[in-house]
Amino acid sequence: MTASGAVWRNWGRTEAVRPQRVERPTSAGAVQRAVIAAARSGLSIKAVGAGHSFTGIAVAPGVQLDLTALTGLIGVDADRKRVTLAAGTRLFDIPALIEPLGLAMPNLGDIDRQSISGAISTGTHGTGAEFTGIAGQVRGAVIVTGDGSLLRISDTENAELLPAVALGLGALGILVEVTLQCVDCFALHARERPIPLDGLLDADPGSEGSLADRVRSSDHFEFYWFPHTRTAVSKANTRLPASSRLQPLKPMAHWLEDVALTNGVYRATCAAAVAVPTIIPRVNGMAERLMGNREFTDRSHRVFATRRTVRFREMEYAIPAEAVPDALRDVMKLIDDRGWRISFPIEVRFARGDDLWMSTAHGRDSGYIAVHRYYREDPTEYFEAVERIMLGYEGRPHWGKMHTRQSDDLRAMYPRFDDFLAVRDRLDPQRVFANPYLNRVLGE
Repeated sequence: MTASGAVWRNWGRTEAVRPQRVERPTSAGAVQRAVIAAARSGLSIKAVGAGHSFTGIAVAPGVQLDLTALTGLIGVDADRKRVTLAAGTRLFDIPALIEPLGLAMPNLGDIDRQSISGAISTGTHGTGAEFTGIAGQVRGAVIVTGDGSLLRISDTENAELLPAVALGLGALGILVEVTLQCVDCFALHARERPIPLDGLLDADPGSEGSLADRVRSSDHFEFYWFPHTRTAVSKANTRLPASSRLQPLKPMAHWLEDVALTNGVYRATCAAAVAVPTIIPRVNGMAERLMGNREFTDRSHRVFATRRTVRFREMEYAIPAEAVPDALRDVMKLIDDRGWRISFPIEVRFARGDDLWMSTAHGRDSGYIAVHRYYREDPTEYFEAVERIMLGYEGRPHWGKMHTRQSDDLRAMYPRFDDFLAVRDRLDPQRVFANPYLNRVLGE
């Protein structure tokens, strides 16, 4: 345990807090003791992982639990291809733990810095029409509830709670263990190509080359659009057996494209654009020409995730998958009509619907539209205008990314919202795990 003093900031520099105290538990028992002590002192207590959420979901004004030491592989069910991990385990560490077992995670997002508990609690997802977000891989969990009790959830114990706990927003307890459904190791063949944006969005959904066709015909499809250009940078990943011949990026190509260009040069141009916004269309045109034209095959986790060092701020909404073309055209028109200069690309991804109560893909196949601003730029006007567009398409905001929605708005978006609140009342009646963000989106 350490005394208060240091200010905690999230990665995107959208949130900061000075906790009254910080604790670094190394066991489930230590987490239980910390929760009991916080409750007795009348303090709230929150777990924090990598700080990659742009919202205040992990902000801890009272007691901050740093789960860095609560990491590693706890158990394996080889027959069912399931693994149990300590809640603080970072996503980028998981492949080394489970690959020797012949296992892999079915899907990942494009950033792997998060802890497994943070990733599932905020609804982190990758892309792929047949794949859910990471929380959809959860088959069990162990949490510490508001009175310090240890609660086990699995398909044989408290199974009725799994749809709530698997994506619990940090509101139901402190996760200490997570059990994931894995698959056999596999490779990915990555094909990144520029595509004319008008053809992608305007083609008949049933025609070859349309957005709907590309999503259906690829295991994992996504694209980026740099504002002020007319080209989408597409990424289509095809799953292959683990025994397939690998043809990874050569070290120099990887360094040049993913380190020097995507991070180094892009950081410099974003910084310059803050001072001189008029250069943004030219910078985006250069990025459009230099990025997104390569092909390689590697182990799955090496293709899914990329390293991001340029700080940004992000808002992302989930809408019905079929609404993506219309919604994106509305955003494009918005940017043109307002005369904005937007340096960061818009990212579009897809996910299969699921039955998790607070999942942004609950009950429907979803498309995700994410907008970004460089962290030294004020995103407010841009994000709020895009948010209004997304709400017109029954949009649901990503829990870990910036938005303005409140509990009354969100209740109308989620059929099981009140069921989730009932579980919260059961597991944390005293609101030991509350913070200002949860008070806003769930109510007090």
